[in-house]
This record gives sequence, C-alpha cells and structure tokens, in this order.
Amino acid sequence: RGPEAVHFVPAALEPGTEVLLSLDWERRFDHMQQHSGQHLITAIAEQMFGFKTTSWELGRQRSLIELDTPSVTAEQVEALERSVNEKIRDRVPVTVRELAAGDPEIETVRSRGLPDDHVGPVRVVDIEGIDSNLCCGTHVSNLSDLQVIKLLGTEKGKKNKTNLVFLTGNRVLKSIEQSHSTEKALTSLLKNGPGEHVEAVRRLQSSVKLLQKNNLNLLRDIAVLIARDFKSKPAPRQLFVLHRKEGDSEFMNIIANEIGTEETLLFLTVGDEKEAGLFLLAGPVEAVENLGPRVAELLGGKGAGKRGRFQGKATKMSHRGEVQALLQEFISHRSLEV
Repeated sequence: RGPEAVHFVPAALEPGTEVLLSLDWERRFDHMQQHSGQHLITAIAEQMFGFKTTSWELGRQRSLIELDTPSVTAEQVEALERSVNEKIRDRVPVTVRELAAGDPEIETVRSRGLPDDHVGPVRVVDIEGIDSNLCCGTHVSNLSDLQVIKLLGTEKGKKNKTNLVFLTGNRVLKSIEQSHSTEKALTSLLKNGPGEHVEAVRRLQSSVKLLQKNNLNLLRDIAVLIARDFKSKPAPRQLFVLHRKEGDSEFMNIIANEIGTEETLLFLTVGDEKEAGLFLLAGPVEAVENLGPRVAELLGGKGAGKRGRFQGKATKMSHRGEVQALLQEFISHRSLEV
C-alpha cells in the first residue's frame, strides 16, 4: 500500500517482535522462471508478430499469456518457441534497476501503468538488448537460468484474444517426467510401443462401442422377454416389481410398453442395489400421480412424470422394499374399495 510492503501472517505480531522468515526456495525459483519466461515470450512475440500482451496468469502447473490477437498459427508458435530458446542459449543477462518517479525514461519502458497509490522509485527489469519492463516481481539474473521454454499451443481467449500456454525451466522437466511415466504405463497396458499407443486406443474404442451396441440390443431383447413372460401368466398380477443392475431408462420403458399400464402398476429400478440408480413407476394415471412423489421421497431421489409414468434418479436404492410395501398397500386398499 503506497510505499509499504504488506505481509500476511497466520497470527498478529507485536511491534518489535523478532521473527524468523523461512523461504520456500523451490516455489520461489519456479515463480522466477515462469515470470522471466513470460517477459521474454511477451517481448519476442511483440517484436516478431506485433502481438501485444494484455495479461498473464501464473498457474500451478502451466501458465498463460493473453495476446491481443484473435488467432496465432502453429507456424508462429513454432517460430516463437525457437526464438526464445535461442535467447536462452545466448545467456542474456537480466538486471533490475530503479528510476526516479519523474524520470522521462519511464515513458520508454514497456508498462501497463503504475498503481494509483504508487510512490517512490520505479523498478525496471531489463533483459539486455531485448526488453525493459516496469515490474515488481522476482526474476532470474540470466536467461540461462530458464533452461528451456516449451510453448504448449494456444487456446481461444475472451474478446478476440488468444491465450498462449507455456512451461519454463523445471516445469518442462516435470512435464517430461510425467509424460514418460504415463507412456510407460500405457506401454504395459496396451502391450505395444509408444508410437502405436494412439492406434491401439482407437481399436479399443471401436471394440467398446461395438460391445455397448450389442449389450444394448441384448437388454432390449431381455426387456421384451420379461414383459411377455409376465403377460403369459394365467392370472396377471396387479403389481409388477423388477430390479436389474445393468439396465437403463430405455430398458424400463420397453418393459412398461410391452406389459401395458392400464391395469398393472409397475415399479422398475436399475443400477446399484443399495446406492444410486434410476426408477420408473408406471400404471393408471391417477395412481401414478398420487404415488410418484412418495416413491421418489422413499428412494431419496427426484423425479417427474406425466401420462401414467413417473421416473427419476434415486440415491437410496436399498429402500426398494419400503416402496414395494407402499404399492402393495395401495393395491390392497383399492381392491377393498372395488
């Protein structure tokens, strides 16, 4: 605030208290690498292509530079990456200096402006022969400390801008290590070399799609057979209850369509037997309108219905017995009234 640095501490300190400051150097050096890397990328992007930086974000795993352009081509990204890494290999010095607040040189230094409450000297970070920028952040003392910069590509930004994603220094090494570990795991699982991973996954996806299609067709056939078996009984029951773990909404609706709901009350459920799943209550319109919300409540779920069907999601499938008892009681009362 103004000329005073603000520090945040976990508890209040009495004035004059002597304290020990412990610096997380790994974190600090990471921030220095990312910040100096951003200065370098920003400067070279503007010099090469006229792309101005409007903001940037230091992320926990990767960082973003917002460029004031609607698009950046892959060729431009490649050329930019090649150029910034050449500067790193040239071992260009990075220095910090201070200018008096009224120094006219401030106007020649790249800046987004000073805070309204700024007082005292102005801090300038120079990348020799490449960039001068007003900055209060921490930086490396030489571009060689950045080791390497990897541009991961671009993402669509806001208001016709483009986000350039990058890694610097140790983050590049960590990313390579993580990618290599993933590659080794895939090699073991897929039983082929890294160059064949993509094709192997494509084949697996095709196989899974075919299996899912076949499984769906089998479920449909099973649903029809279940319904026909029920209808073939000499004295159809007024209540039909069924649970099938691997079913889905279509499975339940096929059974309801095949059996018919003019006289029979159907309570169908699919999913985990004790936890979450789907339910369908189908039958005479008046009965379903009356019982649907109560069924959903017993199952710890939510649902909606129309024209004699009430369906939804449940979180307490273990309460199916309570629902069955409710429906049986309803049918018994209806039979007595008849």
